[in-house]
Amino acid sequence: MFRASLALAVALAAAFAATANASQLIDRNASNVKLAINAKGEALITYSDEGGVKHVLAWGAENAIAPTQSRAQVAFKLDYAGGYGKYHTPYWKTFKGSCGPYDGPALAWKVVACTAPDGSYWALQSWQRELPDYGVTPTAAQASWELRLSHWTGNLPVLTVQEDWAWHQWDHIFGTFAYDGSPVFGFKASGGGNPLDTFGRNIYVDTFDSAYGTGWKRENSFLTHTGDGVFCYSFNPHGAHPSGKGTKYRATVEGPGVTPDVMWQGNAPGPYDKAADLIANAAITALGDAQCKAN
Repeated sequence: MFRASLALAVALAAAFAATANASQLIDRNASNVKLAINAKGEALITYSDEGGVKHVLAWGAENAIAPTQSRAQVAFKLDYAGGYGKYHTPYWKTFKGSCGPYDGPALAWKVVACTAPDGSYWALQSWQRELPDYGVTPTAAQASWELRLSHWTGNLPVLTVQEDWAWHQWDHIFGTFAYDGSPVFGFKASGGGNPLDTFGRNIYVDTFDSAYGTGWKRENSFLTHTGDGVFCYSFNPHGAHPSGKGTKYRATVEGPGVTPDVMWQGNAPGPYDKAADLIANAAITALGDAQCKAN
Protein backbone atom coordinates (compact mmCIF):
# COMPACT_ATOMS: atom_id res chain seq x y z
CA MET A 1 0.00 0.00 0.00
CA PHE A 2 1.22 3.48 -0.88
CA ARG A 3 0.19 6.52 1.05
CA ALA A 4 1.11 10.07 1.92
CA SER A 5 -0.37 11.43 5.12
CA LEU A 6 -3.82 12.99 4.80
CA ALA A 7 -2.53 16.17 6.39
CA LEU A 8 0.20 16.42 3.78
CA ALA A 9 -2.24 15.84 0.92
CA VAL A 10 -4.50 18.61 2.19
CA ALA A 11 -1.60 20.99 2.81
CA LEU A 12 -0.31 20.54 -0.70
CA ALA A 13 -3.70 21.01 -2.39
CA ALA A 14 -3.80 24.04 -4.68
CA ALA A 15 -6.12 25.57 -7.22
CA PHE A 16 -3.63 27.97 -8.82
CA ALA A 17 -0.01 28.05 -9.89
CA ALA A 18 0.09 31.72 -10.65
CA THR A 19 3.80 32.46 -10.32
CA ALA A 20 5.13 29.54 -12.32
CA ASN A 21 6.46 30.03 -15.83
CA ALA A 22 5.03 27.31 -18.04
CA SER A 23 3.28 26.90 -21.33
CA GLN A 24 2.45 30.56 -20.96
CA LEU A 25 -1.05 31.86 -20.27
CA ILE A 26 -2.26 34.08 -23.12
CA ASP A 27 -5.92 34.64 -22.27
CA ARG A 28 -9.12 32.91 -21.18
CA ASN A 29 -12.21 31.71 -23.05
CA ALA A 30 -10.73 32.48 -26.46
CA SER A 31 -12.44 31.43 -29.68
CA ASN A 32 -11.52 31.45 -33.39
CA VAL A 33 -7.89 30.91 -32.40
CA LYS A 34 -5.17 31.19 -35.04
CA LEU A 35 -1.40 30.86 -34.75
CA ALA A 36 1.26 32.02 -37.22
CA ILE A 37 5.06 31.77 -36.96
CA ASN A 38 7.64 33.79 -38.90
CA ALA A 39 11.32 33.33 -39.74
CA LYS A 40 12.33 35.68 -36.88
CA GLY A 41 11.10 33.20 -34.29
CA GLU A 42 8.02 35.25 -33.45
CA ALA A 43 4.48 33.95 -33.00
CA LEU A 44 1.29 35.88 -33.69
CA ILE A 45 -1.80 34.64 -31.85
CA THR A 46 -5.12 35.91 -33.17
CA TYR A 47 -8.37 35.12 -31.38
CA SER A 48 -11.72 36.48 -30.26
CA ASP A 49 -13.12 37.03 -26.80
CA GLU A 50 -15.83 39.19 -25.25
CA GLY A 51 -13.74 42.26 -26.03
CA GLY A 52 -13.49 41.49 -29.75
CA VAL A 53 -10.58 40.34 -31.91
CA LYS A 54 -7.15 40.27 -30.24
CA HIS A 55 -3.62 40.07 -31.67
CA VAL A 56 -0.77 39.00 -29.38
CA LEU A 57 2.89 38.84 -30.43
CA ALA A 58 5.13 36.37 -28.54
CA TRP A 59 8.89 35.75 -28.75
CA GLY A 60 12.06 35.16 -26.78
CA ALA A 61 11.69 31.70 -25.20
CA GLU A 62 12.10 28.03 -26.08
CA ASN A 63 12.12 24.80 -24.07
CA ALA A 64 13.01 24.98 -20.34
CA ILE A 65 15.95 24.87 -17.97
CA ALA A 66 16.33 22.47 -15.06
CA PRO A 67 15.30 23.76 -11.62
CA THR A 68 17.84 26.17 -10.16
CA GLN A 69 17.86 28.90 -7.54
CA SER A 70 20.32 31.02 -9.51
CA ARG A 71 17.93 32.33 -12.19
CA ALA A 72 14.30 32.35 -13.26
CA GLN A 73 12.74 29.87 -15.65
CA VAL A 74 12.53 30.91 -19.31
CA ALA A 75 9.42 32.86 -20.33
CA PHE A 76 7.97 34.55 -23.40
CA LYS A 77 7.88 38.25 -23.98
CA LEU A 78 4.31 39.16 -24.89
CA ASP A 79 2.97 42.22 -26.70
CA TYR A 80 -0.81 42.45 -26.47
CA ALA A 81 -0.76 45.37 -28.91
CA GLY A 82 0.19 42.95 -31.68
CA GLY A 83 3.71 44.30 -32.06
CA TYR A 84 3.14 47.98 -31.36
CA GLY A 85 5.21 47.82 -28.19
CA LYS A 86 8.11 46.01 -29.83
CA TYR A 87 8.12 47.72 -33.21
CA HIS A 88 6.14 50.91 -32.50
CA THR A 89 3.68 49.87 -35.19
CA PRO A 90 0.64 47.58 -35.42
CA TYR A 91 2.98 44.82 -36.59
CA TRP A 92 0.19 42.24 -36.81
CA LYS A 93 -1.14 43.98 -39.91
CA THR A 94 2.05 43.20 -41.86
CA PHE A 95 3.15 40.04 -40.03
CA LYS A 96 4.56 37.56 -42.54
CA GLY A 97 4.15 34.10 -41.11
CA SER A 98 2.18 30.89 -41.35
CA CYS A 99 1.38 27.74 -39.41
CA GLY A 100 3.40 24.98 -41.05
CA PRO A 101 2.04 21.41 -40.83
CA TYR A 102 2.66 20.03 -37.36
CA ASP A 103 4.73 16.81 -37.28
CA GLY A 104 5.63 16.72 -33.59
CA PRO A 105 4.48 14.47 -30.74
CA ALA A 106 0.78 14.14 -29.90
CA LEU A 107 -0.50 16.90 -27.63
CA ALA A 108 -3.23 16.90 -25.00
CA TRP A 109 -5.73 19.76 -25.03
CA LYS A 110 -4.47 20.93 -28.44
CA VAL A 111 -6.10 23.92 -30.11
CA VAL A 112 -3.53 24.46 -32.86
CA ALA A 113 0.11 23.49 -33.39
CA CYS A 114 2.72 24.45 -35.97
CA THR A 115 6.16 23.49 -37.20
CA ALA A 116 8.22 26.68 -37.50
CA PRO A 117 10.66 27.47 -40.35
CA ASP A 118 13.58 26.53 -38.05
CA GLY A 119 12.01 23.12 -37.28
CA SER A 120 10.94 23.98 -33.73
CA TYR A 121 7.36 23.52 -32.58
CA TRP A 122 4.77 26.01 -31.36
CA ALA A 123 1.38 25.11 -29.90
CA LEU A 124 -1.68 26.53 -28.21
CA GLN A 125 -3.53 24.35 -25.71
CA SER A 126 -6.65 25.05 -23.66
CA TRP A 127 -7.93 23.44 -20.46
CA GLN A 128 -9.69 24.32 -17.19
CA ARG A 129 -6.83 24.71 -14.72
CA GLU A 130 -8.60 26.72 -12.02
CA LEU A 131 -11.52 24.41 -11.20
CA PRO A 132 -12.16 24.09 -7.44
CA ASP A 133 -11.24 20.88 -5.64
CA TYR A 134 -13.59 18.05 -4.62
CA GLY A 135 -16.08 18.61 -7.44
CA VAL A 136 -17.34 21.91 -6.01
CA THR A 137 -19.40 23.86 -8.56
CA PRO A 138 -17.05 26.45 -10.08
CA THR A 139 -17.69 30.14 -10.47
CA ALA A 140 -17.59 31.52 -14.00
CA ALA A 141 -14.00 32.64 -13.45
CA GLN A 142 -12.94 29.24 -12.10
CA ALA A 143 -14.57 27.47 -15.05
CA SER A 144 -12.65 29.51 -17.64
CA TRP A 145 -10.63 27.75 -20.34
CA GLU A 146 -7.06 29.02 -20.34
CA LEU A 147 -5.33 29.50 -23.69
CA ARG A 148 -1.66 28.57 -23.21
CA LEU A 149 1.30 28.97 -25.62
CA SER A 150 4.39 26.75 -25.85
CA HIS A 151 7.57 26.61 -27.98
CA TRP A 152 9.95 23.69 -27.91
CA THR A 153 12.23 21.25 -29.71
CA GLY A 154 12.62 17.54 -29.08
CA ASN A 155 10.60 15.48 -26.63
CA LEU A 156 7.74 16.56 -24.40
CA PRO A 157 7.91 16.61 -20.60
CA VAL A 158 7.22 13.17 -19.14
CA LEU A 159 4.40 12.66 -16.63
CA THR A 160 4.56 9.11 -15.27
CA VAL A 161 1.58 7.91 -13.25
CA GLN A 162 0.97 4.55 -11.58
CA GLU A 163 -2.06 3.37 -9.61
CA ASP A 164 -2.59 1.19 -6.56
CA TRP A 165 -4.49 1.36 -3.25
CA ALA A 166 -4.05 3.18 0.04
CA TRP A 167 -5.05 1.44 3.26
CA HIS A 168 -6.15 -1.54 1.11
CA GLN A 169 -9.28 0.34 0.04
CA TRP A 170 -8.79 3.81 -1.47
CA ASP A 171 -7.63 4.33 -5.03
CA HIS A 172 -4.18 5.91 -5.08
CA ILE A 173 -1.87 7.40 -7.71
CA PHE A 174 1.85 8.11 -7.57
CA GLY A 175 4.54 9.03 -10.05
CA THR A 176 7.09 11.50 -11.30
CA PHE A 177 7.29 14.56 -13.52
CA ALA A 178 10.47 15.12 -15.53
CA TYR A 179 11.84 17.02 -18.52
CA ASP A 180 15.00 16.34 -20.51
CA GLY A 181 16.17 13.83 -17.93
CA SER A 182 15.73 16.14 -14.92
CA PRO A 183 12.91 16.14 -12.34
CA VAL A 184 10.54 19.11 -12.43
CA PHE A 185 9.95 20.86 -9.09
CA GLY A 186 10.07 24.19 -7.31
CA PHE A 187 11.94 25.43 -4.25
CA LYS A 188 9.31 27.60 -2.52
CA ALA A 189 5.54 27.35 -2.10
CA SER A 190 2.79 28.82 0.03
CA GLY A 191 1.10 26.81 2.76
CA GLY A 192 -1.76 26.19 0.32
CA GLY A 193 0.54 24.68 -2.29
CA ASN A 194 0.94 27.65 -4.62
CA PRO A 195 4.42 27.81 -6.19
CA LEU A 196 6.36 30.89 -5.10
CA ASP A 197 9.02 30.56 -7.77
CA THR A 198 9.01 29.99 -11.52
CA PHE A 199 9.82 26.27 -11.30
CA GLY A 200 7.11 24.74 -9.07
CA ARG A 201 4.41 22.62 -10.68
CA ASN A 202 1.04 21.35 -9.50
CA ILE A 203 -0.51 18.13 -10.77
CA TYR A 204 -4.22 18.76 -11.45
CA VAL A 205 -6.21 15.54 -10.98
CA ASP A 206 -9.75 14.91 -12.27
CA THR A 207 -12.07 12.02 -11.47
CA PHE A 208 -14.81 10.61 -13.74
CA ASP A 209 -18.30 9.54 -12.59
CA SER A 210 -17.64 9.86 -8.87
CA ALA A 211 -19.65 10.88 -5.81
CA TYR A 212 -19.22 14.45 -7.09
CA GLY A 213 -21.47 13.73 -10.08
CA THR A 214 -21.34 12.41 -13.64
CA GLY A 215 -18.53 13.27 -15.99
CA TRP A 216 -15.16 14.80 -15.17
CA LYS A 217 -14.78 16.72 -11.90
CA ARG A 218 -11.69 18.22 -10.29
CA GLU A 219 -10.48 16.07 -7.41
CA ASN A 220 -7.45 18.02 -6.20
CA SER A 221 -4.11 19.53 -7.15
CA PHE A 222 -0.74 19.11 -5.45
CA LEU A 223 2.91 19.99 -5.89
CA THR A 224 5.63 17.75 -7.21
CA HIS A 225 8.15 17.26 -4.42
CA THR A 226 11.28 19.40 -4.23
CA GLY A 227 14.40 17.57 -5.32
CA ASP A 228 12.86 14.61 -7.14
CA GLY A 229 9.60 15.63 -8.90
CA VAL A 230 7.73 12.78 -7.15
CA PHE A 231 4.05 12.97 -6.10
CA CYS A 232 1.43 10.72 -4.50
CA TYR A 233 -2.27 11.12 -3.74
CA SER A 234 -5.08 9.03 -2.22
CA PHE A 235 -8.77 9.28 -3.20
CA ASN A 236 -9.99 8.90 0.38
CA PRO A 237 -12.55 11.26 2.01
CA HIS A 238 -11.05 14.69 2.73
CA GLY A 239 -12.70 16.54 5.60
CA ALA A 240 -16.42 16.83 4.86
CA HIS A 241 -15.89 15.78 1.25
CA PRO A 242 -16.61 12.17 0.24
CA SER A 243 -14.13 9.92 -1.50
CA GLY A 244 -13.53 11.07 -5.06
CA LYS A 245 -13.25 7.48 -6.29
CA GLY A 246 -14.23 7.37 -9.95
CA THR A 247 -14.22 4.95 -12.84
CA LYS A 248 -11.20 6.65 -14.38
CA TYR A 249 -8.75 9.43 -13.62
CA ARG A 250 -6.67 11.99 -15.47
CA ALA A 251 -3.83 14.25 -14.43
CA THR A 252 -2.69 17.42 -16.22
CA VAL A 253 0.42 19.48 -15.48
CA GLU A 254 1.88 22.63 -16.98
CA GLY A 255 5.13 21.98 -18.77
CA PRO A 256 8.29 23.56 -17.35
CA GLY A 257 9.51 26.72 -19.03
CA VAL A 258 7.54 27.14 -22.25
CA THR A 259 7.17 23.44 -23.02
CA PRO A 260 3.66 22.03 -23.59
CA ASP A 261 1.28 20.92 -20.88
CA VAL A 262 0.96 17.13 -20.65
CA MET A 263 -1.85 14.85 -19.53
CA TRP A 264 -2.19 11.24 -18.34
CA GLN A 265 -5.46 9.30 -18.26
CA GLY A 266 -6.27 5.80 -17.03
CA ASN A 267 -9.02 3.58 -15.68
CA ALA A 268 -9.38 3.20 -11.91
CA PRO A 269 -7.31 0.30 -10.50
CA GLY A 270 -10.37 -1.77 -9.55
CA PRO A 271 -10.81 -3.94 -6.44
CA TYR A 272 -7.86 -4.28 -4.09
CA ASP A 273 -5.30 -6.81 -5.34
CA LYS A 274 -2.65 -7.81 -2.81
CA ALA A 275 -0.16 -9.13 -5.38
CA ALA A 276 -0.43 -5.99 -7.52
CA ASP A 277 -0.15 -3.82 -4.43
CA LEU A 278 3.11 -5.52 -3.43
CA ILE A 279 4.55 -4.77 -6.87
CA ALA A 280 3.46 -1.15 -6.52
CA ASN A 281 5.01 -1.00 -3.04
CA ALA A 282 8.36 -1.94 -4.54
CA ALA A 283 7.99 0.74 -7.21
CA ILE A 284 7.35 3.55 -4.74
CA THR A 285 10.13 2.38 -2.44
CA ALA A 286 12.45 2.60 -5.44
CA LEU A 287 11.50 6.27 -5.87
CA GLY A 288 13.24 7.01 -2.56
CA ASP A 289 10.86 9.83 -1.66
CA ALA A 290 10.35 10.44 2.07
CA GLN A 291 6.83 11.81 1.58
CA CYS A 292 5.47 8.82 -0.38
CA LYS A 293 5.84 5.64 1.64
CA ALA A 294 4.99 1.99 0.99
CA ASN A 295 3.18 0.17 3.78
